[in-house]
Amino acid sequence: MISQLKTFTRKMAAGANVATIAVMLLVGFSDYVNPASHPILSLVGLTFPFLLVINLGFLIFWLIFCKRMAIIPFLGFVVAYAPVHTYIPFNIPHDTPIGAIKVMSYNVHGFNGRGSEHDPNAANDIIEYFRKSKPDILCLQEDYGWTQTLLKDKMDSLFAHHDYATFGSVQLSNSISIYTRFPIIKKEIIPYESKGNGSCAFYLDINGKTVVVVNNHFESNCLTADDKSRYKKIIQKAIEGEAAESDTKYIASKLAEASKKRAPQADAVHEYVERVKKKYPVIVTGDFNDNPISYTRRVMAKGLTDCYVETARGLGLSYNQKGFFVRIDNIMCSDHFIPYNCHVDDKITASDHNPIVSWLKFGYKP
Repeated sequence: MISQLKTFTRKMAAGANVATIAVMLLVGFSDYVNPASHPILSLVGLTFPFLLVINLGFLIFWLIFCKRMAIIPFLGFVVAYAPVHTYIPFNIPHDTPIGAIKVMSYNVHGFNGRGSEHDPNAANDIIEYFRKSKPDILCLQEDYGWTQTLLKDKMDSLFAHHDYATFGSVQLSNSISIYTRFPIIKKEIIPYESKGNGSCAFYLDINGKTVVVVNNHFESNCLTADDKSRYKKIIQKAIEGEAAESDTKYIASKLAEASKKRAPQADAVHEYVERVKKKYPVIVTGDFNDNPISYTRRVMAKGLTDCYVETARGLGLSYNQKGFFVRIDNIMCSDHFIPYNCHVDDKITASDHNPIVSWLKFGYKP
């Protein structure tokens, strides 16, 4: 009787493990779902880390109670290698070569600090961080118009060249900017529909070569402080196995609407990059406002190297608000470059984002 019960339990656990892997695969490749057609369905990528944890739990369970069955979750990680590697890459570090360009992308939250209330020390902390880190190309998002004036002297003392683009109305405006030691030849705004977000291509002269740096701030999810609180409760209740149907539907509807707006924005930038990189090396940076298993990131990475996926290690949580376990900031490059040691820097907490950094060296992979 005990032997039969053990056999039954083992079969049930194995079935649940296989089902988890099947769902993990479906979710892992959900970034092929276009949010413009299926906005709610496109959100399932947000559940991917939970499925990873569940499969890891099965691995630990089998190693303790039935080692030979550990092959099931192990194979699950193998067959889902592509989305697993995208979400949480583990690459071998390499020394950054001499002459590599240091690229940084940072949503500075208007230099106001990481919370909803203004932090009077945030601007000085961020500028001091730039002074110490010395990026060659710095792309900022939410670098609002007033900061362009009030902080101009301090930023100009660190960078020889600067330009920016502003989007939206007076009531709802957003700026993205570039600070660099390389001369700026021109800029082109990439047209797409949005009330307060945008993308701009800055053409730089890097040692005689024209390089296009595309800085982006895609559609925000527009979650209020109360929304974020409700989202955290959803996560907590999901962990505890409880339902939160009304809150879940409300948050999902807001996320789905934003995802639906981001899809054509990513398409527009991808088309621009595909056209331009036939002639010039391209670097793409910015706040995509979407998770690693998303249509936005996949489309933006087509034809480019995702520097984080290619060279980084770990989750890289670039949005540092508790309860939001996501990497939404990115650096990508055309195959004119070899990326090195991309990482999310959590040493500074003066914004609701952490900066993402990568070194790029001109050259092609052997």
